[in-house]
Amino acid sequence: MARPLYVETLVRCDADRLWHLTQAPDLHPRWDLRFSSIEPTGRDAGGHQHFTYALILPHPRAALLTVTGTGVSVGERRDAAGRGTSALRFRPHGVLSPLGEGSGYWRYVPTEHGVRFLTGYDYVPGWGGLGRVLDPLLVRPLVGWATAWSFDRLRLWAETGLDPALARNRALRDAAVRSVGLGLALGAVAAAGGRRTRRHGRRHGQRWVLVGAAATGVAAATAVAAALLWPVGLGTPSARRCLRRAPDRGSGTAPASLDTVPSPRARHAAGQAAGGRDAAGQDAAGQAAAGGEA
Repeated sequence: MARPLYVETLVRCDADRLWHLTQAPDLHPRWDLRFSSIEPTGRDAGGHQHFTYALILPHPRAALLTVTGTGVSVGERRDAAGRGTSALRFRPHGVLSPLGEGSGYWRYVPTEHGVRFLTGYDYVPGWGGLGRVLDPLLVRPLVGWATAWSFDRLRLWAETGLDPALARNRALRDAAVRSVGLGLALGAVAAAGGRRTRRHGRRHGQRWVLVGAAATGVAAATAVAAALLWPVGLGTPSARRCLRRAPDRGSGTAPASLDTVPSPRARHAAGQAAGGRDAAGQDAAGQAAAGGEA
């Protein structure tokens, strides 16, 4: 069984500001890569917030794939210092999402250096048997990276006021520069290695050809490592800055409030049933009216 995802960052800002940036449904999608929109749909008798969400890829202005779902959440501020928790359950609609139904939480832990903002969540893989194979190899690492990158983008917004859209553009430029640099480096390594191998291969035979190929491989691996590991600028979001393993048992344990959050499946089923009753009532009314006219 795959390990639940965990991400943590330290945000040096007022606890109220962090709570606002993370709890307001119109602000949350601005920094979180996992959502394009979040729309509240009301609260139940227990005070739980119900909502719908959408992820539009690659961008809302150039939609090629849209994943939607429903969720239920509850937030709790525990003291004046800003300590609090937020718990949720979510359920994607349809078969497009690689994530199935899941749950998670946020914790806000004030310290003398800032607010520890952390999350832990888990889900059932989507896509049936294929999803169970791809999840630990591709989907879960990618979702974990997206969460960590988003947390660092949130940190920059909360600490410095850097607009999330500008932070995204900086990250895209950084990725483009790294890609171009990597391509040029690999091209130069391949060309130099080919010339050296041909020149010395004619003189020293097959053994030198193998040595030359190995040297070219080492140089190429060095270029790849440099492109991936070169430090990201301080004003550009980076998933590397976030903690990816819980430092203690308490941080990695869901709050008790998660047990009180109902499954969005029940709400969805109730909505469908209500819609069916409304439709049936309208049909009956229409038939009665038709009978009266007859």
